[in-house]
Amino acid sequence: MKSEKAVNNYRYINREKSWLAFNARVLQEAADKTVPLLDRMRFLGIFSNNLDEFFSVRYAIVRRMGRSATETFTPDGMSVKPLLKEITRTVIKQQAQSLKILSIIEKELEKKNIFIINETEIPSEHECFIKDFFIQKVSPALVTIILNDLAQFPVLRDNMGYLAVRIQMKGSEKITYAIIEIPNSINRFVVFPKQDDKQYVILLDDVIRYNLENIFNIFDYESISAHMIKISRDAELDFETDLHRSFLDQISHSVQDRRIGEVVRFVYDKTIGSDTLQFFLTKMGVDSADSIIPGGRYHKRRDYMSFPNLGRTDLMYHHRPPVLIKGLGLDGSILDKISARDYLLHTPYQTFSYIIKFLREAALDPNVTTIKITLYRLAKESQIVSSLINAAKNGKKVVVQIELQARFDEANNIKHAELMQQEGIKLIFGVKGLKVHSKICLVERNEGKSNKKYGFISSGNFNESTGKIYTDVTLFTSHQKILKDVDKVFDFLDVNYKVSKYKHLIVSPQNTRNKFVKLIEREIKNANLERPAYIKLKMNSLTDYRMIDKLYEANNAGVKIELIVRGVCCLVPGVPGMSENIQAISIVDNFLEHSRTYIFCNNDNPEVYISSADFMTRNLDARVEVTCPIYDKKVKQELIDSFEIGWKGNVKARIHSDKFDNLYRNKSKLDVFRAQFETYNYFKNKLEE
Repeated sequence: MKSEKAVNNYRYINREKSWLAFNARVLQEAADKTVPLLDRMRFLGIFSNNLDEFFSVRYAIVRRMGRSATETFTPDGMSVKPLLKEITRTVIKQQAQSLKILSIIEKELEKKNIFIINETEIPSEHECFIKDFFIQKVSPALVTIILNDLAQFPVLRDNMGYLAVRIQMKGSEKITYAIIEIPNSINRFVVFPKQDDKQYVILLDDVIRYNLENIFNIFDYESISAHMIKISRDAELDFETDLHRSFLDQISHSVQDRRIGEVVRFVYDKTIGSDTLQFFLTKMGVDSADSIIPGGRYHKRRDYMSFPNLGRTDLMYHHRPPVLIKGLGLDGSILDKISARDYLLHTPYQTFSYIIKFLREAALDPNVTTIKITLYRLAKESQIVSSLINAAKNGKKVVVQIELQARFDEANNIKHAELMQQEGIKLIFGVKGLKVHSKICLVERNEGKSNKKYGFISSGNFNESTGKIYTDVTLFTSHQKILKDVDKVFDFLDVNYKVSKYKHLIVSPQNTRNKFVKLIEREIKNANLERPAYIKLKMNSLTDYRMIDKLYEANNAGVKIELIVRGVCCLVPGVPGMSENIQAISIVDNFLEHSRTYIFCNNDNPEVYISSADFMTRNLDARVEVTCPIYDKKVKQELIDSFEIGWKGNVKARIHSDKFDNLYRNKSKLDVFRAQFETYNYFKNKLEE
């Protein structure tokens, strides 16, 4: 008989391991020779950016668990301390793989006359350019600190790039150490003037290395070297209980404090001298309990997401311009059209401009009295915020719930919140202890003797920047009963003790878990009665063990279950007697799969939902989330069709497995079906029907 821990390990995939498997899929895209070269560079940046966040959040959480004096286990039964070591081993392996991929990409770029060079390879004809660039642009932005005699070691910023400098003084054994912060204000990639059809690119790090003599010319030294280091800090925010400070102030203060969070990862250039490495580890208090990872010459490789395109569209994915929604043009009144029927926006295949158009029209319409909206992640220069300010200036009552705890976007959200507050917009900050992750908007409009509601409900953020690369679905509706429930959500956010009953929406933390359990149980009942029964779920992450157990129960009743889970999947599919009726895939392609669609057979009368919530414990129980039923037959069919297109995918679809091998779905050369391309074609063709 298996022990309880063995059973747990068998029933669930470890969350951290599954996350690293997801990032390995991103790395697969960087390695894929069929992906255009500059997009392969972008995937390397995404891989690095994901890893930064993983260490600041997930690794930090597990590390805190491991500090217990007694042996600690993760919820799936893994011992924490061995897990931390396994994570480090996996990351070191992935980092090494990413460096090999980068080297291959650079060699391929050279065949296209694009050369990424270092400070020793600068052509003589470009020496004046790079020296002048350093003097004019780089030098004024540099922060350089001599470390030896400092009473206190400076605080290094989370996931920033630094050059650790070692200076050997002439005629002396004295070593002087310094640190240079690579400035964020300058593009990491410096492009030389084009010459003879050859394009040279150098990293800012190497521009600084090239000018070390210029920086340290006051020292009489024998030799000087500079190696890159980077740290990741625990990103947990600590909140004060000072009742005299506003929530906005508390968040601002807490974000500032994050800069001194504990170091959870130290990445260094593996060619650095052992004495220099030990100096920095000792001064920073980094010990063997932390994840110390040797790497290549360059870190902070998330910057590769913004590698310059150099005008080489031939080395990038072919741009497919977003299409319009059939029957919903961008001319005329969008509110009038929504009044007649519901419409579905599927970004980025269709243009995000519909959301801006909706808000712009509401801001100007003399009959609109009120606009209410929840905001989670915003573009740095947000057209959404601009539209809301415009509405306030036109005398509308504008109520904004802005989530100040949207991780790593706090500073940007604080900036927007302060701006809106100055313009007279009413800000509400939700419920203590609950992040507001719902994506909802409500507009009230006087129409004769009645007051009519319009709105939209989405799976994704109201962010025009990410709307170009994140796949999300947004329902535009004037369904008065649904929108009455939306208004109840805003009442709850404003007056937290006012908890309403929802007749149409499914809302966390009140009833999301129970409602989804009942929907699964109905499929189980139908299967037991030998009626048609299936469940089709598309989400970002599946980590809640109780929901996984419920899906296993449905499996055992004979319910067919299809899962499209982009990221972490803790469910083990395809195990006889537990999950043989469950298939699970992940699609990683040019766009980031972000939409959440839930489809339940209901005895061949499908019920379809869109949601802001994944099947994660925090989404079900500890956040404000909104799941919306789809009543319009055309919209419902669009969502079913979209799921089926994704499910048929066999080019960028990988199979979830407890082996973490990221095997691609089997495909023949005669039956190639790339889900994202086919989804675009689906919406493009609808315009021609």
